[in-house]
Amino acid sequence: MPAQCARLAMLAVIAPAASAYSLFGTTSRSHTVTAQIAAQAPVALQAPFAHTAVQMRTRNTVVQMSDAPAGGKKKVFVLGGDGFCGWPTALHLSNLGHDVVIIDDLSRRKIDVELGASSLTPISTPEVRVATWNEVSGKELKYVYMDLANEYDRFLQLIKDEKPDTMVHFAEQRAAPYSMKNSATKRYTIENNMGATHNALCAIVESELDIHLVHLGTMGVYGYGNSGGEIPEGYIDVTLPGNRQQEILHPAYPGSIYHTTKCLDALLFQFYVKNDQLRITDLHQGIVWGTNTPLTEQDERLCNRFDYDGEYGTVLNRFLMQAATDIPLTVYGTGGQTRGFIHISDTCRCIELAIANPPKSGERVEILNQIAETARVRDIAEQVSKITGAEVQSVSNPRQEDAENELVVSNKKFKLLGLDPVLLNDAEGLFKEVTTIATKYKHRVDRSKVESKAYWNKKRADAALDAAPTQVSEKVA
Repeated sequence: MPAQCARLAMLAVIAPAASAYSLFGTTSRSHTVTAQIAAQAPVALQAPFAHTAVQMRTRNTVVQMSDAPAGGKKKVFVLGGDGFCGWPTALHLSNLGHDVVIIDDLSRRKIDVELGASSLTPISTPEVRVATWNEVSGKELKYVYMDLANEYDRFLQLIKDEKPDTMVHFAEQRAAPYSMKNSATKRYTIENNMGATHNALCAIVESELDIHLVHLGTMGVYGYGNSGGEIPEGYIDVTLPGNRQQEILHPAYPGSIYHTTKCLDALLFQFYVKNDQLRITDLHQGIVWGTNTPLTEQDERLCNRFDYDGEYGTVLNRFLMQAATDIPLTVYGTGGQTRGFIHISDTCRCIELAIANPPKSGERVEILNQIAETARVRDIAEQVSKITGAEVQSVSNPRQEDAENELVVSNKKFKLLGLDPVLLNDAEGLFKEVTTIATKYKHRVDRSKVESKAYWNKKRADAALDAAPTQVSEKVA
C-alpha cells in the first residue's frame, strides 16, 4: 500500500490537471516534404539468423505528403501516440493523409521519473512535437491529454465529438521487465492495460459508431518454442476427441504479467466481436528495433525516444547502445532465446496496411503476426560485435524462461498485403544509424540503469546475485 500511495503521489505531481479534453495543433502551412524509404524485393522469413554479409539496400523511393491514402482518408485516434511505437506511427499516418488525433496520458514519461532513467535521445513535449510536425508537414495533427484507463466519460465524449473511423491502440504499459519488477508494477500493468483496452471496447459500443480497432499485441501471447512447429497467425487447427477437426484461437502461454495482459486483451476481443460485431485487428508484434523513421528525422524536435535501460530497452537497441558507449553486450544466459524482430519503420507500415484492410462487421478478429524474421539473441550479439568490435558478456538471466528455444513463425498475411520488411542481414546501415545516435547522446547514459533489476522470481534474483562476479556496466578484466 505505501508503494502504491507513493506512485499515486508522484503521478499527481507530474500529471497536469485536465477537467476537459483539449486539442493542440497549429495552422497548416501549404508545402510538400519528402522523405526516403526502402524499396525492396520480397524476401522470405528467415529462421534462425544467418551471418551472411549482405550490402545494405538503399532507401530510394520518394514518399510525398498525400491526401489519398490506401483504403481512403480516415479519422484515426492513436491511443498512446506519444510512445516509442505510437509517435512515429502517428506521423506516418498523418503523412499519408489521415486525420490523426493522438491520445496519451504521458504515463511512459512518468515512468522515466519513477525509474530515474530517461530516453537516451532528448524528446520534446507532445505539444512541441505536434506543433513542429504541423509546421514542417502542413498537416493538422492533434494531441489530447487523457488517461484512457481512468477517464471513460471524457473518452466517450471525445469519440462522439470527433467520430473516428479507426482507433490504433498502443495505450498499454509495454515492458515485460517493468511488469515483473515488484507487486506495484505488476498491479499497475494489469489495471492500466486491461482498463484501457476494455474502456476502448465499451466506448466503441456505447458510441454506436462503426469504428475499426487496430491493437498492437505481442508474439509473446503464443509462448516461445512450445507449439512444436510453425506458429500460425492467431488461429490453429486442432483435432478434438472423436476426430473432430476445428480451428481455434491459439492457446495462450504468457511469460510475464505484461504478456498476460495481451492474452486477456485477445479474449476480450473475441467476446466483443461475437457479442457486438465489432471490427478488430490484433497485431502480434515481435521485438521492435531502431529509433527514427524518415519522418521523425526531419527535425530534432520530432526525434523518437530511445530506451536503453534494463527495464524498457529492447535487446537489439540495447546492444547497439552498449557498443557505442564501450559497455559489454549483456547476453542473458546462453543467449539461445529465439525471438521475432521488426524495425520501427515496418511497424508503421504494418499499421498502415491494417487500417487499409479492416475486417467486415461480423467477421472474426483478424490476427496478423507482425514480424520480419526470427533470430537468436546470441547471434544478434555476435553480429553487433562483428560490426562494432564490442565485447560480449554473458550474465545471469533474470527471466523465468527456457535457456534455448526454436521459433518459426508465419507472417504470410502482411507479405500478401505488400509488406517488404527490413531484415537483419541487410541492416548494417541501420545498425550504424542507431549507434550514431547512441554515440551522439552517450553523455546521457546512466550506466547504473543498463542492467535489469527486474527478476521474475526469488530464485532468479538469488541466482543473479550468486553468479555475478562483475558489474554489467563494466568490462571484464
